[in-house]
Amino acid sequence: MSDTEEPDHPKTPHEDAGDGAGEPPPTVVVGLLCDPGLPSDVVNAFVGDLEHDLSEHVSGAVTWEVRMRTESLRIDEDGTVPIVRLAQVLRPELGWDLLLCVTDLPRQLSTTPVVADISVRHGVALASLPALGVVGVKRRMRDTVLYLAGELGRGIVGGRAGRERRRAGGKFTPVAWVDRPDAAIEVSLVLVGLWGRLRLLAGMVWDNKPWRLVPELSTALAAGVAAAAFGIFYSSIWLLADALSVRRLALVSLLAIAAMVAWLIAYNRLWESSGSAPESPRTKVVLYNLSSVVSLTVGVASWYLMLFVVTFAGAFAVIENGYLERTLGHPVNLGDYLTLAWLASSMGTFAGALGSSLESEDAVYRAAYSRRERQRRRRTRQAREAEEAPGNDEA
Repeated sequence: MSDTEEPDHPKTPHEDAGDGAGEPPPTVVVGLLCDPGLPSDVVNAFVGDLEHDLSEHVSGAVTWEVRMRTESLRIDEDGTVPIVRLAQVLRPELGWDLLLCVTDLPRQLSTTPVVADISVRHGVALASLPALGVVGVKRRMRDTVLYLAGELGRGIVGGRAGRERRRAGGKFTPVAWVDRPDAAIEVSLVLVGLWGRLRLLAGMVWDNKPWRLVPELSTALAAGVAAAAFGIFYSSIWLLADALSVRRLALVSLLAIAAMVAWLIAYNRLWESSGSAPESPRTKVVLYNLSSVVSLTVGVASWYLMLFVVTFAGAFAVIENGYLERTLGHPVNLGDYLTLAWLASSMGTFAGALGSSLESEDAVYRAAYSRRERQRRRRTRQAREAEEAPGNDEA
């Protein structure tokens, strides 16, 4: 069924309710359809109180019934969720008056981050979790769900949530309405300005959970520990660490982290181009690449920190204080052990970059991306491989 077909208007409980005094208020059923993972976890945190919150903040003239369902939202060939078709199928099938979808797919209109797409005619809205950033995500999602329910329910219950064009996201991330009269989605709620784009990027990185890089890249960690151990047992490394300034040690650390990030991206073909993702405009490709770089940088920095802790513990346990003093030629303290661990960890990170080559591509994808982003990238990779297949070459 096409998104442009005749809209299926939300049914109005008032039409079924009798006019007699004393009759119970009509019931409005709100269906929450959430992607597995972080979207489902965030909504689960407040869904138990949502019926009370809807009565308090949207309308107390009806009885609210909230039903939550967790399943992967289908993605079209262009990478979007066909929420109008979902509403036309699921609302009558499941008996839902309103349908609110929650996904961890980032949404954009050109370069503008989208918090939510809304179709009042079809009684459906789609909220994008990454646009909520990383601070107070549960509260922001709860407020977004209440706001969207109020918008969708205006024709059913009236209520206090009108379409005021307000700065809903605070002064650093103001929210605005964008009307889309030519689209099946009538209006989008977007983040305005540079802070809005930064909030979307931060939300994408948070959704990727880049700290998972540490346990996933076990082979790289083993290579890093082995190289760092070389620094612990060889006195020439002790002398070099003692001779280097803090600024030089910091520069070596940054170079090591950058080298590992670059290696992971290049070796595993994580960098996207407009040609590799033809369905995505250039602005989206830039966003995905920025997300990859920041996510991997955070992940590798976490990996580096763990390696530093292990190396410092090893150096402190193995190298006797008096022997280190005789080698360096001056009294030593805790700072000398920290300096040694710092340089050895940088050496281990360079080795870990090469060790990551032994990891499977799926392991790197699991470490660097959320489930939805892995799914999108696999679709892109399959489309690229299909285009590059010999049978598709023109004679």
